[in-house]
Amino acid sequence: MLIGEVARRSGVSARMLRHYDTLGLVRPTGRTVGGYREYSHEDIRRIFHIESLRSLGLSLREVGRALDDPGFRPSDLVDDLIRQTRDRIAGEVELLTRLRRIGAAEPDDWADVLQVVALLQDLGSESADRRQRAALSSVGEFPVPVEALVEAALSEADPNVAGALRWALAQSGDDGLALLAEGLDAPTAEVRRRAVRAVAEIPHDAATDLLRDALTHADLTVRRHAALVLGARGVVEAVPTLVEMIVEGTNDVDAADALSALAGDPALADRIATGLVDRLAPGTSEPAARLRLVQALADVPGSTASDALAALSHDEDRAVALTATYVRTLRDER
Repeated sequence: MLIGEVARRSGVSARMLRHYDTLGLVRPTGRTVGGYREYSHEDIRRIFHIESLRSLGLSLREVGRALDDPGFRPSDLVDDLIRQTRDRIAGEVELLTRLRRIGAAEPDDWADVLQVVALLQDLGSESADRRQRAALSSVGEFPVPVEALVEAALSEADPNVAGALRWALAQSGDDGLALLAEGLDAPTAEVRRRAVRAVAEIPHDAATDLLRDALTHADLTVRRHAALVLGARGVVEAVPTLVEMIVEGTNDVDAADALSALAGDPALADRIATGLVDRLAPGTSEPAARLRLVQALADVPGSTASDALAALSHDEDRAVALTATYVRTLRDER
C-alpha cells in the first residue's frame, strides 16, 4: 500500500508518515514494480501501534523504545505518565479556579485584573504578614471572591491571619456560608474547627441557623463552640450542650456566662436552672462537676435556682454545701 492510501485509511498524514520514516519508527519494507516504497500489513499494524501509544501521552522516543526494546517495562513508564497527567490536571484545575475567581471580581480593565491577581497571590504567600494584609485589603473596591477567602480561612494556621480572614468573611455577609458548611463536614478536625469559628463571626440569621445545625455535629468541639455562640445570641437550644460543658469542665466558665446571658430572659431562667439542678442530683456527676454546677446557678435568677441553692446548702458534700450557702448570701445581697 502506497503512502497516500495508508494516510487515507489510517488517518495519519503523509507528512507524519514521512517523519516516522525519518526517525526510523516505520519504514516501508516493500517496493512496487515501479520502484515506489510500499507499506506492508506489518508496517500498517506498527503505525496503529504507534498511534495507540501516542494517545497515552508517550513521546515518539518512548514509543520507539516501547516497540523495539525487548526488555522494556511498561509499568514504570505508565506510572510516570499517571503522575505527569495528575500534575497536569492539577495545574489546569488551579488555573481554572484562579480564572473563575478573577471573573467573579468583575474587573473592568486589566489594571483591575492585576490587582485581583496580586491579592490572590498574597493570600497564598508564605509570609503571614502578606496574607494578613491581603485579608484586610480584600474588602474594598475589588473584593476577593468569597470562595478564595473561605479556602484561605479553612487552611490558615496563623491566629492573626485567621482572625483577619474571619473578619473579611463576616463583611461578605451570607455569601460564604454554603462553603463554610462544607468545611464543617471536612475530614480534618482542624478544618472543621476553623469553619465553625468563621461561621460564628457572621452575625446573620443564616449563620445562626447553621450553628443550630452544628449542635448535633459529630465533632464535639464543633458542638461546643456552636453552643457558646448560640448562647450569646439567645438561642435556647444551646442549653443542654452548655450544661454538659460545665459538667465536663470544658470551657465551663464561658458556658456558665452563656447560660447567665440566656437566663436574663425570665421565660428561660427556670428552664436553665432545671437543667443545672438535674445534673446536681447525688450520683449523677462527679464532686468537682457538682461544684461547678452550683457556681453556675449563682447567676441564674428565679425561684427554681433559689430553691435549689437552699436545698444544696445542706448537701452532704461539704464543699457543695458551703458554696451554695455563699452563693445564697450573694443573691440575698443583690
